[in-house]
Amino acid sequence: VQLQASGGGLVQAGGSLRLSCAASGSMFRFRSMEWYRQAPGKQRELVASITSYSTTIYAESVKGRFTISRDNAKNTLYLQMNSLKPEDTAVYYCHQRQGDSWGQGTLVTVSS
Repeated sequence: VQLQASGGGLVQAGGSLRLSCAASGSMFRFRSMEWYRQAPGKQRELVASITSYSTTIYAESVKGRFTISRDNAKNTLYLQMNSLKPEDTAVYYCHQRQGDSWGQGTLVTVSS
């Protein structure tokens, strides 16, 4: 499967962004999907995940601010990010758990 992430950019603290991840193939609707991020000098961390049944899990640091969702008709994964903080600055990656497939990453920069 190929994953294409988009939607990153520069935003002020308190602002919002929506990331998208377009997936190829016909199995997207059956796959669990995840968003990870990697800040400069830090390890990659799990931000949010969503199962094929749309059960979601969030990292404590983003609970209440980020929302992961999926549109199976469009083969697309989303991450709505609100109330952004400078510490959210990172490259964000989409990931399909089955098959361990990664998108190319999209940079989110939050200015204070």
